[in-house]
Amino acid sequence: MNHINTISDYCKNKRCIVKINESLKDYTTFKIGGNTEVLVLPQDKESLIDLIRIIKENNTKYVLIGNGSNVLISENHFDGAFIITSGMNGIMCDNDSIYAECGATLNRTANFAKETCLSGLEFAYGIPGTVGGAVYMNAGAYGGQMSDVLYSSDYLDTGSLEVRTLNLQEHEFAYRKSIFDENNDYIILSSVLKLKRGEKSEIEALMAKNIAARKEKQPLEYPSAGSVFKRGNGYYTAKLIEDCGLKGCQFGGAQVSEKHAGFIINKGGAKFSDVVNLIEHIKSVVLDKTGINIECEVKIINF
Repeated sequence: MNHINTISDYCKNKRCIVKINESLKDYTTFKIGGNTEVLVLPQDKESLIDLIRIIKENNTKYVLIGNGSNVLISENHFDGAFIITSGMNGIMCDNDSIYAECGATLNRTANFAKETCLSGLEFAYGIPGTVGGAVYMNAGAYGGQMSDVLYSSDYLDTGSLEVRTLNLQEHEFAYRKSIFDENNDYIILSSVLKLKRGEKSEIEALMAKNIAARKEKQPLEYPSAGSVFKRGNGYYTAKLIEDCGLKGCQFGGAQVSEKHAGFIINKGGAKFSDVVNLIEHIKSVVLDKTGINIECEVKIINF
């Protein structure tokens, strides 16, 4: 029995959705990606932990993502299991804390916080990712970031298959980085966010202000992976790119947004190679004209 049959048989008896030879492009905000031999969407942490055990026992290659919002995925065929955690999306409130599973979207979590009159997560409203992905990269916007509200996270150590807990300091947060960025054996299962009591109307107003700013300044009408490059020390990378005359620069179906130079958009039919080549071109031009080596924020998954 090959690993596809093994994983499929496992999923029949667990809270998992399994799809064979599935296209990945519909699972990313860039709308780019090839097919995977097997795609699995676990619906709870117990199913995910058992799935990882089965995968390891069968020496199956695997990739795990959340909402596919900060990734660029190869169009090659993936001979293995692609795991998407969006089904693991439970959210609960306990006084001034919110417990959220890794696959809960930031929009839904921010709305949940608003409805329970908890403030501090307004910055995350409109970020098209999951709680797990946001903790992984310490996502942020409008003066806030996950390290401002994170209390603890439970994660799976895939080496030992043990579930462990990290407090805030143990996350080793930095700008768009955490301990998870450096440890591929760790899978975030859930996080606890520590917020503050606030007025629902004020929370709602700030969320509305943030989403209006996003719609005004960002090319939300096109598929993209959000800001492609990290902000620099003492400069805004998008402004560097614009000042280098790169707005509107296009390789195939991939284009530097004319609305926001920090975004690469899929104008239609963009390929993995179009985006990669455009990223490298931007980096080269900016380095040549400014002497600054800008750093990519989007996770490139090539197989």
